[in-house]
Amino acid sequence: MDYKKSKAPANTVTQDIMKLCKETGNIYESVAIIAKRSNQIAIEIKQDLSKKLAEFASYNDSLEEVFENREQIEISRYYEKLPKPTLLATQEFIDDNVYWRDTQRDNLNDM
Repeated sequence: MDYKKSKAPANTVTQDIMKLCKETGNIYESVAIIAKRSNQIAIEIKQDLSKKLAEFASYNDSLEEVFENREQIEISRYYEKLPKPTLLATQEFIDDNVYWRDTQRDNLNDM
């Protein structure tokens, strides 16, 4: 997923609590859903970054030679400028792009 194309703000923005709890009816449940999605996004971004930086890995044990690779620096800057995973997850939740379900309510409805 290209997170740069997301509508999420790059800086922290105050959110309307009523907008966040509209879907679940409970602000704490909404925050838990956003937190879980944020962790998923953070893991995905970290894996992408690690995969891209692995190409530049040098397997020499020499501490004397440190090379600055321009491409590596650009990749790192790109990931630094991305919105934080919590902001991405919050925007996805507001836009109804997050699938979630409450298994406790599903079990009660089955009885």
